[in-house]
Amino acid sequence: MLKTILNDAEQRMDKTIENLRGEFASLRAGRANPAILDKVMVDYYGTPTPIRQTANISCPEPRMIVIQPWDKSLIPAIERAIMKSDLGLNPNSDGAVLRINIPQLTEERRKELVKTASKKAEEAKVAVRNIRRDINDDIKALEKSKEATEDEVKNGLENAQKTTDKFIQKIDEMFKQKEKDILEV
Repeated sequence: MLKTILNDAEQRMDKTIENLRGEFASLRAGRANPAILDKVMVDYYGTPTPIRQTANISCPEPRMIVIQPWDKSLIPAIERAIMKSDLGLNPNSDGAVLRINIPQLTEERRKELVKTASKKAEEAKVAVRNIRRDINDDIKALEKSKEATEDEVKNGLENAQKTTDKFIQKIDEMFKQKEKDILEV
């Protein structure tokens, strides 16, 4: 039972890390990355749809994203969706594809992005700590219901803490890498 609880915790913490990875991918770091468009929704025949499901997205150059819609009539809708997003990007259309030139980030914008990344990393750490708290509660409940001995509970709590420390360290490493990417000129 204890092993199941700890395995469940590790899976939930892995999902937190994956979520953070997705959040970091959507933060613009000066280079073109199709992932920055992941949260942009296009009005596709009255239904909000992710751009990825309406077009091919590629990065032929380090500072350019090319969007090639499967349906050419979607170009104006995709253009509007990108302009409405808070990415600060201006797509250029030639009737067949949209090209987005990624401008150099200003020093001020870089600092804002680092703050945002820091906030997202802190949110992930809080989520991991909340999972640890839930696990600790579950482990202590096993002791109260006499399903686990005192030693098993102590070991379980130590393992939960070790797992938490491992994931917090992973989050810190991811943040340091993202910060480096953002501040890179």
